[in-house]
Amino acid sequence: MGTVRVALDPGSARFASSSFPGLSLVQGTAFPVFSLAFDGTSTERAYWKVPLLSYGSGNITCTVEWYADTASSGGVTWETALAAITPNVDTTDVETKSFATANTATDTHLGTTGQRVHTVDVTISNLDSVTAGDVVWLRVSRLPADAGDTMTGDAMLLGLTLAYSDS
Repeated sequence: MGTVRVALDPGSARFASSSFPGLSLVQGTAFPVFSLAFDGTSTERAYWKVPLLSYGSGNITCTVEWYADTASSGGVTWETALAAITPNVDTTDVETKSFATANTATDTHLGTTGQRVHTVDVTISNLDSVTAGDVVWLRVSRLPADAGDTMTGDAMLLGLTLAYSDS
């Protein structure tokens, strides 16, 4: 039994026509930092199309790598949702497919230093009947209206990692 890991770059995200995070490129002292800036007052979403090769069974863990743009305290609530289609089997219309029920996790800023990198794992248990080889769309949102999301300012998404069992 092995674990498959799939890294998702913020540069490969896609966006709906509204309610999307801003693109941010900061010229750091030693290297540029590219991220998606999720607002602290309204829900914004980004989407990735991911082939789930070698998926075996069980939940999928989505590790969200992020930092606070200006804050040094508070919580951030992240939401993930999947939509899966099995090619050559499902009769679902790809343009009207809906997402399974979302899963959430709240992470608390560790304080003192703004722009400190954090990670939080969102356990995706609502899998939309995913099977190996499915074409999967992943939706990631920040939920600033959630009671646990108390951090002011933008949450900067640096990347995502999906992890799942291959057996």
